[in-house]
Amino acid sequence: MSLQTLLEAPHITIAYDHLNEWLLADWHGNQDLASVQQGSQEILRLMQLQRCHKVLNDNTRVTSMWSEAAEWAGKDLFPALAAAGLRYFAWVYSPNLYSRLSTDLTLQFAAGSPVVATFDDVDTAQGWLKQM
Repeated sequence: MSLQTLLEAPHITIAYDHLNEWLLADWHGNQDLASVQQGSQEILRLMQLQRCHKVLNDNTRVTSMWSEAAEWAGKDLFPALAAAGLRYFAWVYSPNLYSRLSTDLTLQFAAGSPVVATFDDVDTAQGWLKQM
């Protein structure tokens, strides 16, 4: 990957992959409503700035439940991302069971667009995004 780091924050690092033309959002540590909203707004801003249509959302290093953000992410964030041009969102699960449950809850609130697929590892997620 040819990555350019665009943002480093306490709970998320966001980079642009020039070769694949997608954002890589690497979440880390404990997450809560505030950190999810802040990081997600940065994803939205940087996606628009880079004019990209794909996001690789890596939760591998997330260590907590963040279900208080699930409804907001599903009902507010995903429509905003879609309106800004996002087409494909590859979501890599955390090994933390409670974080995985938070992801699944978010997707229950999300409706249709963009296309979101979940994965257990980054390599499989990258392979899927490359095909899209």
